[in-house]
Amino acid sequence: MKRKFVVILILLLPSLAMSTPDTDLRRNAVVKAVESVGPAVVNISAEEEVRARHPFSFGNHSLFDSFFRDFFDPGLSRKYKRTTLGSGVIIDGKRGYILTNEHVLLRTGTIKVILKDEREFEAHLIGADPDHDLAVLQIQSKERLPDISMGNSTDIMIGETVIAIGNPFGFEHTVTRGVVSALDRTIRSDDRIFRNFIQTDASINPGNSGGPLLNINGELIGINTAIYAKAQGIGFAIPINKAKRVIQDLIKFGEVQKAWIGLSIQDMDERIRSYLGLYGSRGVIVTEVMRRSPASRAGLKEGDVILQIGKQEILSSGDYEAILNDITANEDVTFVVFRDGDKKTVQMQASVFPDDLAEELSATLLGIQVENITRSHKKRYRISASKGVMISKIHRSSYLARIGADVGDVIIQINEVVIKDYGDYQKALIKYRNKTSVLMLLQRGFEQYYIRVHL
Repeated sequence: MKRKFVVILILLLPSLAMSTPDTDLRRNAVVKAVESVGPAVVNISAEEEVRARHPFSFGNHSLFDSFFRDFFDPGLSRKYKRTTLGSGVIIDGKRGYILTNEHVLLRTGTIKVILKDEREFEAHLIGADPDHDLAVLQIQSKERLPDISMGNSTDIMIGETVIAIGNPFGFEHTVTRGVVSALDRTIRSDDRIFRNFIQTDASINPGNSGGPLLNINGELIGINTAIYAKAQGIGFAIPINKAKRVIQDLIKFGEVQKAWIGLSIQDMDERIRSYLGLYGSRGVIVTEVMRRSPASRAGLKEGDVILQIGKQEILSSGDYEAILNDITANEDVTFVVFRDGDKKTVQMQASVFPDDLAEELSATLLGIQVENITRSHKKRYRISASKGVMISKIHRSSYLARIGADVGDVIIQINEVVIKDYGDYQKALIKYRNKTSVLMLLQRGFEQYYIRVHL
C-alpha cells in the first residue's frame, strides 16, 4: 500500500505545482496577454524558384558566353529556391484572414503558414500594398481558427507597456516587451518613406515583420515592421487604425483604392515666394483644380500654396506625393493653405477617381482617345490582336505621336496591367496617373513594341 500511495503522490505533484499561489502571482497581465493571443500568431514562409546565371557569364558578351558554354556544363545555370521568413496574425478566424507585411511575401511561388499548434496551411494572397507595407492572406480550415481582438491605436500613450510576438531569425513565437517610445515617426527605407509609425523599445528583428504589437490588454494596436536596418533597441509598428482602412480595401478589391484629391501642384522658387509674400522653404503651389474633385468641392483654388497636410509639413512636391500615397479613399484630410496673405484650414474627404473621367485623363496625359476593337477596326487597320484597345484619335503634339504611334495601333499592356478592354485601360490610367512615365506595349499588325511613355 505504501508504494501505491507514493506513486499516486508523485503523479499529483505536477498538477499541484501548476496551481500554487506563487504561479498565480507570476501570471501577470503580460503573461495573460501572451497566453490569449499566442495561438493567433503564425509563422509565414514564402518560397520561389530563381534562376542563377552561370559563374562565367559576361553580361551581354554572347561570344564569351558561347565560348565558355563549349567547355563547361550548361547545368551551371541552375535554379535555386529563395525563401523569406516572417510573422503574421489571424484577424478573422472564421474566414481565415491573416494580416502581415507586404515585404515578407514573394510575388511568385508558394506561401506556407504554420500555427502555434504546428498545423500547416498553404496560403492564398488576397491582396498586398507596398505603399503601406501590408498584405492579407487567407487559409482554409474546417475548424474556426484562433484570432485576435482589434485595439485602438489613436489613444496610445507614450510610455505605456507593449508586447511584440513573432518569429525573429526563425525562433518561433518569441515574446519581447517594452514601452511606446514615440508616435508619428517617419521612417526612410531603401526606396520608400513610411509615416506615422509607432516607435517602441521592444526588440523587432528580421522574422518579427508582420507580427502583432499588443497593448497590456492583449489587443492588437500595431503590426511590427523590421525595415530599419540600423535599428538597435528600436522597433517600429504600423498603427492598427491605419491598417484597418487598408485591410478593408485589400479584402474587397485585392488592392488599396488610392485617394484622389484632384490637384496638380508644382514646387516654388524664390521668385514665386517673393511674389506671393511667402518667405521660407515650405509649400507647393496649386496649378490646377480638377472639376468634380474633392479639392474643388472644398474650395481650393489655383494659386493656393499648400503648407501642411494633417500634421505633416509640405516642403516639396515629393512630400506632397508621399503623403497622398499614405491616404486611402474616403479618409478625411485637413489642408493648411496660404491664400491672399493669410493661412486657411480646409477640410475634405478623399475619394476614388471617377471612372467616367478616365477619357479626359487619357487626353490630358497621353493625348489619345481609344476604343474597344471591333470587326470593322480589324479589317480597316489590319489588326491581328484579339485583345486590347485601339487608338482612335491622337493629338499630333502628343509624346506618342512624336515617337511614331498612330491611329490603329493597339495598346495591350500598361506597366504590369494587361489591357483586355476599355475597362482595363481606364483602371490602368487611374492607377498610374501620378507617375512620371509608364511602360506601354503597343501592337501594329503582328509586331509588338515596348515604349516608355512620359506623362
